[in-house]
Amino acid sequence: MTVSHVAGVPVRNLQTVDFARYYGVTVLTCQPADPASKGGVENAVRVAKADIVPKDTNLREAYGSFAEVEAACEEFMAHINAREHRATKRKPAAMLAEEVLRLHGVPDEAHTVSFGLARIVPQNTPMVTFNNAMYSVPSHLLGQRVFVRSHGAGPDEKVVIVHHGPAGPVEVARHGKARPGSPAINDEHFPGYVQKIPGDYTPRARTGAEAEFLAIGAGAIAWLKEAAAIGTARMNQKMAEAVSLAKIAGVIEVDRALGTAAIHGRFAHGDLSSILQAGRASTTTHVASEDASLTQGTSAWAAITTTTATMSEVKP
Repeated sequence: MTVSHVAGVPVRNLQTVDFARYYGVTVLTCQPADPASKGGVENAVRVAKADIVPKDTNLREAYGSFAEVEAACEEFMAHINAREHRATKRKPAAMLAEEVLRLHGVPDEAHTVSFGLARIVPQNTPMVTFNNAMYSVPSHLLGQRVFVRSHGAGPDEKVVIVHHGPAGPVEVARHGKARPGSPAINDEHFPGYVQKIPGDYTPRARTGAEAEFLAIGAGAIAWLKEAAAIGTARMNQKMAEAVSLAKIAGVIEVDRALGTAAIHGRFAHGDLSSILQAGRASTTTHVASEDASLTQGTSAWAAITTTTATMSEVKP
């Protein structure tokens, strides 16, 4: 309740004051060792110990759960409040009916001071800052309020993040303590997350010309990656040339040629046309088998025995 005293005046705990204000309660600090100023509170504790807590004098049995303690309190209050008070000569239940008109209603949601410090999750990044370090939260909490607190100490210290929704408070993340500049990230908090590998890019067309080139096939994609990796000059012109050749020689042939160029590092001007021509100029290879021979046939010898007319035999 009190964190310090200045000139004999107690300085109250800010969180306690915030808690009391939330429930519509005024905090009054009593003087130390002054039973007259706090007798009501101490007397309530004394009554609870004497009549609710199991003792040999009240013959109450031990409670099996907190629900049984709550039921015992309800039963005791119903009994006490229906009995005339010796000081006021009135029943507390009748007095409460008059006092309730001046009491504040209890908020539907519990006060969140015990959950930690409030933080608003940004709309574009599921990260919150706590003690100059950043921690990830599930992406479905973008734009919502969460509460962050430390739990434990030393090497076992954890940072707990709680979200208070319609279903009540729920712990949504728990991280080890992070250092400034080294955020604590859980990959599951980012949907569709794919680990990035340096140098591994997925080509995405930004213009119509790029889309036409990439549509050629896997060979075109391989050519683009390899050509870019070695800093090939005038790539856009060479890509446009490949698109033109695909319309003449066919997409399949050009895609195969682009893949061959990527494998062998052929990215100079005219290399693609040369690879296409080399593929077309390849001759058919003959292989000997049980049914075919590589020796020359004798069908051409038939012309030797063919009778031809001489000039003397030709009649005018």
